[in-house]
Amino acid sequence: MTEPRLRHVSCLDTRGLHRMAYWEWGDPANPSVVVCVHGLTRQGRDFDALARDLCATRRVVCPDVVGRGRSDWLADPAGYAVPTYVADMVTLLARLDAEQVDWVGTSMGGLIGIGVAALQGSPVRRLVLNDVGPRIEPAAMLRIGSYVGQGGTWPTVEAAAEAMWALSTGFGSHTREEWLELTRPLLRPDGQGGWMLRYDPAIARPLQSITPQLAAAGEAVLWQLYDGLRCPTLLLRGAQSDLLSAQTAAQMSTRGPRARLVEFEGVGHAPTLVHEGQRAVVRDFLLAP
Repeated sequence: MTEPRLRHVSCLDTRGLHRMAYWEWGDPANPSVVVCVHGLTRQGRDFDALARDLCATRRVVCPDVVGRGRSDWLADPAGYAVPTYVADMVTLLARLDAEQVDWVGTSMGGLIGIGVAALQGSPVRRLVLNDVGPRIEPAAMLRIGSYVGQGGTWPTVEAAAEAMWALSTGFGSHTREEWLELTRPLLRPDGQGGWMLRYDPAIARPLQSITPQLAAAGEAVLWQLYDGLRCPTLLLRGAQSDLLSAQTAAQMSTRGPRARLVEFEGVGHAPTLVHEGQRAVVRDFLLAP
């Protein structure tokens, strides 16, 4: 089975430098690049199934956003915010030396994608937003905030997967092996024979400090950025999503880049892009002439 290469790039922050890990699939000299960016508590191996589909003809790069996976943790937790992540991705894009890239972003990764695509002179050619938009529903924020940063340890990978599934039913139906494959990269040994999550619990701090006023201001900025996009955009939505409402998705299909909207039944927040039907929609969009 095809496996990725693990690489790192140094990025600037308020305290110095931190290393961001990224997983690279396909020919490293291929100028046709797809960047896939994960959600809040996830990591780059979430995209293994999609990367295997694409890596014969594309160089697929899946970063671990700082504070997650194999990347460093920030000395200042206030840096766990979209502007930091956008700056890190600009550094990564410079490393990749590609004139154009396609972007696939799930949840937080989609918000980062909007930020990168909105930059003057951005290399983003096509944009896939997976179950996210400028407006994030407050109920979803409360749900996510109830478990992010709580940590925990488990005696086995299987026990960890079961516990995480209880918080992740919105991802839709998965086989036991599919869910274990999505779970294993999220874990690291706890030093006592068990397993713990491979992310910095402090990523929760900025989330906990969001007030309704800050949320409204952030939404206004994101709509402004989105309305300025001109790249072809595909918007995926879980039909039962509590984060991206049907109303927001409809707005996104008529504003800015007028995203093409595709909904997946039986899925909430967010489609994992593991199942063939979901991957096919993304493949067709990215590989179209």
